[in-house]
Parts: sequence; C-alpha cells; structure tokens
Amino acid sequence: MPRLDGPVAFRGGGFAPRERTWAAVATLVGAVALWQAGASAGVIPTLFLPAPAAIARTLWTLTLSGELWNQLAPSLMRLAVGWIVGTVFGIAIGLAVGLSSTLRSPAMALVSALFPIPKIALVPLFIIWFGIGEGSKLATLAFGVFFPTVIATAGGVDNVPRGLIRMGQSFGLSRWAIIRKIVLPAAMPAILSGFRVTTAIAIVLLVAAEMIGAERGIGAFVLSAGNLYDTDNLLAGIVVLSVLGITVSWAIGRLERFLLNWR
Repeated sequence: MPRLDGPVAFRGGGFAPRERTWAAVATLVGAVALWQAGASAGVIPTLFLPAPAAIARTLWTLTLSGELWNQLAPSLMRLAVGWIVGTVFGIAIGLAVGLSSTLRSPAMALVSALFPIPKIALVPLFIIWFGIGEGSKLATLAFGVFFPTVIATAGGVDNVPRGLIRMGQSFGLSRWAIIRKIVLPAAMPAILSGFRVTTAIAIVLLVAAEMIGAERGIGAFVLSAGNLYDTDNLLAGIVVLSVLGITVSWAIGRLERFLLNWR
C-alpha cells in the first residue's frame, strides 16, 4: 500500500508522443533483412520479387552509368514545380475561404464538387488541353495538390481561437497584421499537416502522368521495366520512389520544427 504522505507521481506527461529515430530505422532494416533472408532461403521466388541485394546492385549500376539521374531529374523538376504551384494557389484560396463570408460558400461548393474526381482520370483531358509535354504533367500535379491544400488551410483558419483575433482587434492591429501575426501562425500546424498529404498525392500523380506520356522520369522508367518483365529495374524504380517519399517527409518534419518552434 503506497504511503499517504509520500510524493505524488507526476501524471501530466501523457498524450505527448516523441519520435524515436532508432525505432524507425530498426523497423526498415528489419523488414529488409527478413526480405533478404526469405529470398536467400528460397521462400520468396526471386523471379517475381528480387532480393534486396540484387536491387541494390541494380541501383548501383544505374548510378554509375548516370541513368538513374537521367530518369530522376525530370521527375524532381515536375514534382517541385507542380507541388509549389498547387500549394501556393491552394493556400491563397484556403485563406480566402477561411476569412471571407462572400467567397466561403461558392468556393467550398466548387471544391466539394471537384475534389472527389480522381485526378488520374483527368490526365487525358489535360493532355488535350496542354499537350503531351510538360504542361499536362504539371497541371495534373498542381490540380491534385490544390484541393487538399485548400481544405487543410481553410480548416486551419477555422480552428484559430477567435479570442486571439478579438484581442488583436482590440489592440488596433490592421487586418493584414492580424492575418500575418495571428491567423497564419495559428493555422500553420494544419497547413503543414496538409503538406504531408499533398506531397504523397503529388508523387502518386507524378508516376501516373509519366506512365501515360513521358519519355523520361521514374514513372516512365518503371513502366518500361514492367513491360519488359525486368523486375530488377522495376523494383529499383519503386525503391527510388520510396526513398523520395521518405526524404520529402523528413524535409517537412524539419520544416515543422523550424516554423513551429514557438509551440
């Protein structure tokens, strides 16, 4: 039986999960090790699923020959430009929706009508509008990123404590000052959480757009390898996409730490 006059244990540390990098790394390394062990033991048929060692050799060969960068560079350019364009317009419209009663209902009606449409299904239409070149691919990415960004931004603005806004008004702050100093910082967590979703969407749409109409790019590379039943190159391209997703997620995490260090 605990002592009644003893110190009371601190119970306020819950609901504050911490990142453990070693656990993430150990999980990935363990999964790859099991995969390699299964392939070496013959449990996993390497004809259909090459071993990690074979994929690593293929990646090394592609890197030395320069083919990996030739395929990756166009994809990175399309991903960056399409995501930035969709994000900039999405944040602007999201802020307008969250702050303006005039624009709120019409804009959200359009977003609700267009957001559920699979963006991959619109790729042929974008090709008709913008041609088979870069325009259709960038439009696909920007269109896919735009709507989730609008929703995340508008939701973040709606969740800003109205007491803070009224306090800023009582101190005589201008509308722009309130947006810049109160609304944007308070909505930033929701906006950055939306970034994690939109970057994943952008990578999926990037691969789809490149598979439909591109000579260079990771999506075109994966499609070509699949058509030739070249599973080593196919899995190598998939690994590159996975590493790209992990890298982007890590970069967003660092951005969150930088922009939300006030929390």
